[in-house]
Amino acid sequence: MSRNPIYRAMGTTVFEEMSALCRDGSRINLGQGFPDDNGPLPLREAAARALVERSNQYPPSAGLPELRAALAAFYRRRQGLPLAPDQFVVTSGATEAVAAAILAVVTPGDEVLVFAPAFDLYAPIVRRAGGTPVFVPLHPPHWTYDREAIATRITPRTRALIFNDPLNPTGSVASAAELAMLAQLCAAHDLVAICDEVWEAVRFDGQPHRSLLTFPGMAARAIKIGSAGKLFGLTGWKIGWMAAAPDLTQVLARAHQFLTFTTLPATQWAVAEGLARDDILAERLAGWAATRSVLNDLLAEAGFAVLPGPATWFTCVDLAASGIALADSEFAARAVMEGRVATIPLSAFLEPGETSTIVRLCHCKAPEVLEEGVRRLAAFRETLGA
Repeated sequence: MSRNPIYRAMGTTVFEEMSALCRDGSRINLGQGFPDDNGPLPLREAAARALVERSNQYPPSAGLPELRAALAAFYRRRQGLPLAPDQFVVTSGATEAVAAAILAVVTPGDEVLVFAPAFDLYAPIVRRAGGTPVFVPLHPPHWTYDREAIATRITPRTRALIFNDPLNPTGSVASAAELAMLAQLCAAHDLVAICDEVWEAVRFDGQPHRSLLTFPGMAARAIKIGSAGKLFGLTGWKIGWMAAAPDLTQVLARAHQFLTFTTLPATQWAVAEGLARDDILAERLAGWAATRSVLNDLLAEAGFAVLPGPATWFTCVDLAASGIALADSEFAARAVMEGRVATIPLSAFLEPGETSTIVRLCHCKAPEVLEEGVRRLAAFRETLGA
């Protein structure tokens, strides 16, 4: 029987593998990114009300009008973006938004710049669209964007770039100068920028997020992607969105309509309510800032080399700098089995065969969970002789 070679060659993602090993409660999951709590009560209550009081039939494919209006108001208030409600398409999570954006933009033979380490979704979908991912490596500890390294990889076939900022897994944030440089390159080479900005509100440096969409020449060529799961810590709700110039939004909507068509209306109603609640966002950020400090301080006290990263739910540890002579994949595999703590190797964000000495840990967990997790990792490290 015929099988698509792109998917036939794939295994289960390391995120699912690590979480599966933790589901019986015998291991601590600092791997896959999700909070341990159930999310803000006002949003859960709003979703419950909507299930009882509002329609549970198909909402409009592009999303409930109320949610699209709430998104436009949210970004105008928080980021000064002059986006209209009809420039948004609501998706079943940001994963679908990224896939729809790639399928809407990339055609067979196109090349797409992908900054590595990169979320593991990007390259397979580019290949499924018939394109070729062209990787631009970023380097620790600051993961900066180098103009020459990017420019040398642009060819006449380059159609787009995928830009994740803040960056998962590193937690790094592009500077204003780097954003301006990327915008200049996009304009000069007529590139579409697929901007995965799901971590836009999860920043601990006190700085507001600035989208690549705001830079000169980018309004017509940038696709902005966001996620309620990351804004509110409600990852299971799978509410994402895309925003772009009106003509580009029409194409995005067509790609979306043949993927999931639409998504659960009750959670759309609830997210629309939540977007007006800056107090909820501030409370969530303060909580994650506190647990981030707990994890980073505990790791440093235990002798692990913590890399700088002012955003996301993740902390990266440099194993080599910590005196641990293991590749990240071996460390993660042994830590979850022997140390009973799940982590994610950075090589999961690289192409197959590429290695790293960096592992990613999720900090949006209860302090006592983080304390026990680091205690176990420190004990496991002792068995390595480090």
